[in-house]
Amino acid sequence: MKVVFFLFLPLFAIAQTPDLASQNAHIFGIFTLLPPIVAIALAFISKDVVLSLFLGAFTGTFMLALVQNGLSSEATLLNAQLANQTSLNSAEVGFWAMLYHSTIGAFTGLVFKLLNSMASAGNAGIILQVLTIGGVVALITKSGGTKAVALWLSQKAKQAKSSQFATWCMGCFVFFDDYANSLIVGPIMRPVTDKFKVSREKLAFIMDATAAPITGLAIISTWIGLEVSLIRSGYDLIDSAEIFTALGVDRASLNAFEIFVQTLPYRFYNLFMLVFVLLTIFMGREFGPMLKAELNARAGKFSHGHEQIDNIEDKLLEPKEHIALKTSNSLIPLFILVIFAFVGFYFSGYNAIEDEALKAQINASPLSLFALRETFGAADASVVLFQAALLASIVAIIMGIWRKIWTLKEGIATWTHGWRTMIMTVIILLCAWSLASTIKDLGTSKYLIELLSSTTPLFVLASAVFLLASIISFSTGTSYGTMGILMPLTIPLAAAVGFHNDLSGAELHHYMVINISAVLTGAIFGDHCSPISDTTILSSMGSRCELLAHVKTQMPYALSVCVISILCGYLPVSFGLNVWLSLILGLVVMILLLRFIGKKV
Repeated sequence: MKVVFFLFLPLFAIAQTPDLASQNAHIFGIFTLLPPIVAIALAFISKDVVLSLFLGAFTGTFMLALVQNGLSSEATLLNAQLANQTSLNSAEVGFWAMLYHSTIGAFTGLVFKLLNSMASAGNAGIILQVLTIGGVVALITKSGGTKAVALWLSQKAKQAKSSQFATWCMGCFVFFDDYANSLIVGPIMRPVTDKFKVSREKLAFIMDATAAPITGLAIISTWIGLEVSLIRSGYDLIDSAEIFTALGVDRASLNAFEIFVQTLPYRFYNLFMLVFVLLTIFMGREFGPMLKAELNARAGKFSHGHEQIDNIEDKLLEPKEHIALKTSNSLIPLFILVIFAFVGFYFSGYNAIEDEALKAQINASPLSLFALRETFGAADASVVLFQAALLASIVAIIMGIWRKIWTLKEGIATWTHGWRTMIMTVIILLCAWSLASTIKDLGTSKYLIELLSSTTPLFVLASAVFLLASIISFSTGTSYGTMGILMPLTIPLAAAVGFHNDLSGAELHHYMVINISAVLTGAIFGDHCSPISDTTILSSMGSRCELLAHVKTQMPYALSVCVISILCGYLPVSFGLNVWLSLILGLVVMILLLRFIGKKV
């Protein structure tokens, strides 16, 4: 009986002490960085974000189990008593017993963290929101609505410039999902751009530049749940009550969605890249390998990819051949989604506000900028977006039945198929939440804060975070994994660096917003241009451009915008320059770059 109890003891020895993070930061020191380092290293090696996040979290729970079973827990004493009853050397038995208990404890600890992530009401709302928006995307794709809008835009193209601009507009229209962008835009616009002798490389570049960069900015998308959730988790890792006092906010009332919206002007890479594409179109100038590709295309020489788009398009979401392609099949559900999301943000936030004086101000001018800011800031974004997406789904299914596109059974099957397409996002969310929870318990952020808060210059951190996020995302090809790894580390560190440099109130909040945006937009860099990124591969396949040709022609542009994002964006705003002046400065530099380095096509 004792042996059985000994074997299964780790399953019960999972309770943690209240000050666990501080103890672990003291015990492990620099090794508290091991879980994120493991996640980053595996991401570099395996290129698999799920495996990387999972094993990073497992490494952390193993370290927590070592503390539990080898240092100070009651389980250690019991293990020693059981070991003394055997004839084996007590030191050897103690070591193997600790190793066994820690391995089992790491597994059970990770399971508990995964379960706790799913059990959180806020996280559950985010998962439902992500799944339901996936269902809406599937419905409007299957109904032919998105293809109809794409065809309408393609008919407006009359020359090379207008065909490129139509492609850019179509990419911005498919703002809700980067995969949908890559799969829809290419097959529709490729015949049009071929007609006007626009290179396949340029088509792939425009598609890629309006995929992740635009989806990462959208407040209604398949990404929003992950981004808002990671911001919320990052703030949960701030243990110092003094920092929240300095910020002038209460931990419980902090609104991650409001912070996400505030980061939008600071997403320099996303914004600059979208504008850079327009500049190349209307200035008619290119440089580097793209210039050669465009000149070849004007001479009738095109890059032909070996990959076939037919192999990657999901046939279950292909519109039926007999249906009429109508733009309203896409516009009406999206209109319902957007309008009811905005209405929901307003009323959700209004009902959440408890300050009667503030409510009276809102009632006095319900549609003022002040009222919109306060209500949207207090809204529960995940619940509102779930409700709006559910309503849009119902409308889309009813429209499909009314127009004889599908039966009720087929409509529901299409909707649930859209849910299945988002399962990977949910898995990444759960692994990222578990890694963040593990990092919190290990005291990783506490160690980083103690190490760097007094030595890191204010103006350096945002640029360093952006560069690190860019390197990780490029090497792994994933923005989700990069955000999941860096956000739990960046937010507590930025808060501590700002607080140590005597920032408080709006100044400290502004500094944290800059650093949060550096994670979000740095993660986009790799998703945009890495040769192992899903969207890079899909863009090359959708445009029928060879992958290496797409990467080679796009890379100088991506690197140029990356450098401009630092020199005209993160460094100036970290020194105190107004963000709008930074955006104007970046625009001027991009114009000069194309004017003096680019050549007319």
